[in-house]
Amino acid sequence: MSEWSPANIPDRSGRMAIVTGANSGLGFEATNELARAGMHVVMAGRDIDRVENAREEIRAEIDGASLIVGELDLASLDSVRSFTETITSELDSLDLLCNNAGVMAIPRTETDDGFETQFGVNHLGHFALTGQLLDALASAPDPRVVTHSSGLHTRGRMVFDDLHGESDYDKWDAYAQSKLANLLFAYELDRRYGDVLTSVACHPGWAATNLQRRGPERMGSRLRVVAMDVANRLFAQSAAQGAWPMLYAATESDLNGGEYVGPGGLFDMRGPPEEQRSSERSYDPAAATELWRRSEELTDVEYGAVDPA
Repeated sequence: MSEWSPANIPDRSGRMAIVTGANSGLGFEATNELARAGMHVVMAGRDIDRVENAREEIRAEIDGASLIVGELDLASLDSVRSFTETITSELDSLDLLCNNAGVMAIPRTETDDGFETQFGVNHLGHFALTGQLLDALASAPDPRVVTHSSGLHTRGRMVFDDLHGESDYDKWDAYAQSKLANLLFAYELDRRYGDVLTSVACHPGWAATNLQRRGPERMGSRLRVVAMDVANRLFAQSAAQGAWPMLYAATESDLNGGEYVGPGGLFDMRGPPEEQRSSERSYDPAAATELWRRSEELTDVEYGAVDPA
């Protein structure tokens, strides 16, 4: 097993990154290490006050950390558009995009645009974000897109006749579908734009973050919140270590695109990152093509031709 750790990250001075969900959990930890490696990092998040607080926390730890705050609500295509317009007006190029933010196993709700929230935030928001940043990525010498999935994608199936769970909704099935969509997107992005950028997928294993609390909190179940906290303390690795697969996917020079990175320890739930194989459904090109078509239609974001830098 690889003994990789963030100490292996090479110098990234002068390069620009965007991390979604950067104010807490895995996004915060990844931002911290990327800033330590010298990257200029746009910390994107829905709650601007929390993002600013997270920025100050990192700055207190890392002298000279170059951090920019950006307001981004992936549950709103208008917010995604506003964010990308602002960023692309200020950046000449983008070296790294970490599609990290997400929600997990929540009661059925809808985004501002009428999408089931888990599918809308975890996949469609990031699909729109990546498409609108494609030109900025293509302007960088060696751009990379990292898309965060989950080991629970293995439970997922693309229900194309009911993507938004209007006829039948199970919170865990909806989450698994969104995480399978992340992989189908990451691999299709590599197939379509592999000559322009490197697209890599990853999963964190079981990492102790606030993500696990949000579903029980929205259900108003104090007992389940406590049970999840206890399970995290007993079985999960830290959020810092949970970010290692994303950091490996973002910085390892040997990756060529289309890889899936996760922790290589017990049951692929913890430990140093390694390249793994995702479910057979995640490699289905027909499903990926259909998802891409639906995603362009739903988001009104059409991926066009781009030329590498």
